Amino acid sequence: MNSNPHADSTKLEHGLSSRQVTMITIGGIIGAGLFIGSSSAIALAGPAIIISYALTGLLVFLVMRMLGEMAVMQPDSGSFSTYAAKAIGPWAGFSIGWLYWWFWVLIIPVEAIAGADILHAWFPMLPSWCYAILILAGLSMTNLFNVKNFGEFEFWFALIKVVAIIAFIIVATMAIFGWWPLAPQISGIAKIYDNNGFMPNGFSAVLYGVLVTIFSFFGAEVVSIAAAESQDPQKQIRRATNLVIYRIAIFYLLSIFLVVALVSWDDPGLKQMGTFQYVLHVLNIPGTKAIMDIVVFVAVCSCMNSGLYIASRMLYSLGTRGDAPAAAAKLTHKGVPKIAVLASSVAGFVGAFANYAFPGQVFGFLLSTTGAIALIVYLVIAISQYRMRSHYEALGQQLDFKMWCFPWLTWLVIFFILLVLAFMGFSENYRYETLLTFAVTTVILIASVLVTRKRTYIKPWRQLDK
Repeated sequence: MNSNPHADSTKLEHGLSSRQVTMITIGGIIGAGLFIGSSSAIALAGPAIIISYALTGLLVFLVMRMLGEMAVMQPDSGSFSTYAAKAIGPWAGFSIGWLYWWFWVLIIPVEAIAGADILHAWFPMLPSWCYAILILAGLSMTNLFNVKNFGEFEFWFALIKVVAIIAFIIVATMAIFGWWPLAPQISGIAKIYDNNGFMPNGFSAVLYGVLVTIFSFFGAEVVSIAAAESQDPQKQIRRATNLVIYRIAIFYLLSIFLVVALVSWDDPGLKQMGTFQYVLHVLNIPGTKAIMDIVVFVAVCSCMNSGLYIASRMLYSLGTRGDAPAAAAKLTHKGVPKIAVLASSVAGFVGAFANYAFPGQVFGFLLSTTGAIALIVYLVIAISQYRMRSHYEALGQQLDFKMWCFPWLTWLVIFFILLVLAFMGFSENYRYETLLTFAVTTVILIASVLVTRKRTYIKPWRQLDK
């Protein structure tokens, strides 16, 4: 490494502390969608949305276990993109890496716009687009200087989200037992079944609920990326993977159960105010709008902060493999992929500009192309894990951290994901987004063939030994 302190580093800095990675692990899965967007899911399936969340949570848990198995073997900032390149082929690593980057650089402006709308509602002296620029610029700066900055901001963002949900669970539980003094008339769980039953819209609505809820969980895989920049990646990945099931059970299943137990699933107030805000309003808690605006704003900033981090590290990884311009792989003397961060930030700014310049047109179309990317990523993770595990078992190698019931659970996950993708393709509500996602995927696949065909071909199972 060059002795010049201002020269570019050669590898990412292991600057994330155990405290930061632990909190990212606990709170990273909690997005604004849980606090607000879950109302749409509840309206779709009624109280049976709990089943949708449970099915989706189980899928994510199994996928994370598969990803954890690969990440413990080979911690890498490119995560599943790197594993796909080794297990399936360079074209797969190229394609899934760029698809993932595409997803996050479109989510970044979505969150910036949501945060800007909250600030504009409270401080209308500036237009919404100004706040969006300020939020984007501020979080871009935190990602540019040091990975510790990202970790510290995300630590506090995650802590606030976790405290908010735990407080909600405590208050709602007290209300169910009739112990909440501000609303003593509310108690019990009768609302789960006294309004056309537990499954008022049938089992098909539960399946549609899976399609709605799956995007609430996307982003859990950030831990496999962030852990690569911690002091003990294998330990952090093991801990993060083992904690996933508890996060899903507490933050999603329990909180949604409490919501549908306390208010009717078809109450219009859920959509008008947002899920958590309406429940707190019903429980007569003062200042519910201000409380939830702060929590949602934090959740939005957290998602943006993580989105910039994820997108930049994926672009960096693509650059190191020759799947992106070499400049994306350049690091500062502090081990930060500056060009990758700037490129991802600029893409976020362009998305925000498109939204404000052409409202409801260009950006809405682009966002529709991300409709099935989460499922495609999960599918590639499952296939990569199957091939890597089969390869290492054939060599007689012992793994420290394993996916259970191999290969049967892996095949079950692959089958379920393909089933959901087919369901999306045939569903009138999701066909447009699914077709657009497949169109973007096809374009990226063609690009992957053009980029990787000139390389010396190495069979995937030989890549695994590198």
